[in-house]
Amino acid sequence: MKLKDRVAIVTGAARGIGLAIAEEFVKQGAKVVLADVLDKEGAEEAKRLGASYQHCDVSNSADIKALVAATVKQHGAVDVLVNNAAISIVGDFLEITEEQFDKVIGINLKGSFLLTQACAREMVKQVEAGRKPGAIVNMSSVNDTLAIPAIAPYTMSKGGVRQLTKVAALALAPHGIRVNAIGPGSINTDMLKGVMNDKASRHRILSRTPMGRVGEPSEMASIAAFLASDEASYVSGQVIYADGARMPLNYVVAVKD
Repeated sequence: MKLKDRVAIVTGAARGIGLAIAEEFVKQGAKVVLADVLDKEGAEEAKRLGASYQHCDVSNSADIKALVAATVKQHGAVDVLVNNAAISIVGDFLEITEEQFDKVIGINLKGSFLLTQACAREMVKQVEAGRKPGAIVNMSSVNDTLAIPAIAPYTMSKGGVRQLTKVAALALAPHGIRVNAIGPGSINTDMLKGVMNDKASRHRILSRTPMGRVGEPSEMASIAAFLASDEASYVSGQVIYADGARMPLNYVVAVKD
């Protein structure tokens, strides 16, 4: 129960990694608010977990204000924020439109910044009132460093999330608020399952993954719980890459059929 009685917001929490994080946080004793634009799925999962749900398009500042206000009204505080909501648009670098670029950056980077700012303002007030400092966990990616041309806006957005993590960690350190990030590699979400069903795509993914398998959302959730807890009390400004040793690799490995 490392997060007992802590109040946490998790965005993009209706499915995938976000849902796994919400589940782990509830298991660790947190009061969790799931936020997403998938209202039906989000509300159902929140009910199953004994948590609450709030609609939030993180690229919309009014939605963000409403999410933070609703959380504070219901639980009295915001102690943990997980910026997990993100999208990716696949396309040729020369063909990506301005609208597509803006949409990806708006959700992945702008949304993470605005929510970090909004929650941090509450956390600072809470610290001044005597409450224990909060923690922020951003969802970055191995693609904050490794570039894939077919998802250029996503790659650029995650590079921004990596720097947001560092900038916010420095800005909020005087208040005791910690900011870290997780950089997943290939994780077994619904999106990846479709890719892994294709033999050539599966081979390509595993050839750059020395551990020989994809990761599970629950493994990302464990890292998020650690970073949000007092166990990581002196960790801030870091990106933890959970990628099966992909980041250090400068060649390909043999793949078992």
